[in-house]
Amino acid sequence: MKKNRRWLTACLAGAALLLVTVSGCQTQVAGMTLPSGEYLKHPPQFFAHSPDFPLLRELSRQEETAVAPPVGAPLGLPPQVPPGGFPR
Repeated sequence: MKKNRRWLTACLAGAALLLVTVSGCQTQVAGMTLPSGEYLKHPPQFFAHSPDFPLLRELSRQEETAVAPPVGAPLGLPPQVPPGGFPR
C-alpha cells in the first residue's frame, strides 16, 4: 500500500512538472516577466487607429456652422442701383 501511494505521488508530481513545462506560460527570471517561446507563432493583433476627433457628426455640424453666415445676417451685398433709379 505504501509503495502504491509513493508511486502515485511520484507519478502525479511528474505529470504536474510535465504540464508546467509544456504549457508555455509566462516565466519570471531575475525579476523580469518573460513570454513563452511560442509567442512568435501567434497571429498579430490589429487595433485600428481612432480618428483625431471621434465625434464625426458633431465635427461636421461645427464645420457647417463655421462656414455658414450667422442667422439674420445679409447674404451678401444688395444689387447696385444705377443712377436714375431702376430700369423699367
